[in-house]
Amino acid sequence: MKRKFADRANWRRVIQRSYTRRYVNNSIFTGYVTLYHMNRLREPLYKIYGGRRFCIAAAEYSWMQYYPENANYVVTAMFDDKQEIIEWYIDICKTQGVTDQGVPWFDDLYLDIVVMKDGQIFLLDEDELDDALRRRVITEHDYELAHRTARKLLKQIDAHAFPLFSLSLKHRQSLFNRDHR
Repeated sequence: MKRKFADRANWRRVIQRSYTRRYVNNSIFTGYVTLYHMNRLREPLYKIYGGRRFCIAAAEYSWMQYYPENANYVVTAMFDDKQEIIEWYIDICKTQGVTDQGVPWFDDLYLDIVVMKDGQIFLLDEDELDDALRRRVITEHDYELAHRTARKLLKQIDAHAFPLFSLSLKHRQSLFNRDHR
């Protein structure tokens, strides 16, 4: 199981970056919201979903992450250089926390959900989750937690009841407007 950090301090693809975080506590969301802005990269990062190729990291792109308290997932809203949403990426996680330096982190449970701006949904890395269980990197409980969390999220997404998608579009402007234009 890999621990991932919001500040992506060891991501060698990015040459120049900025990172900031806010703690939010309201009726819609409680937890950390971070913004990772990529000023310069060695090369862009592309992903293929549904047979289409998408750029998810390039100069002036930004990733805003939600670390909801007491949740087994982290949401990354990926924005292009015009602050337009590209996709939402949901990492299913075992646990999450904050370092002594105030950097949010999560322990990745392999299973991921991608929601494209046109509404297409992809469940990713079930094979990695199965393999982690087979190799005993995770427990049966972790395996069930990942599937249970993914099913719950997919049900909310399908019912248009997952608030972090619309909230991320508002927060990109209101929470971080001064930090990165």
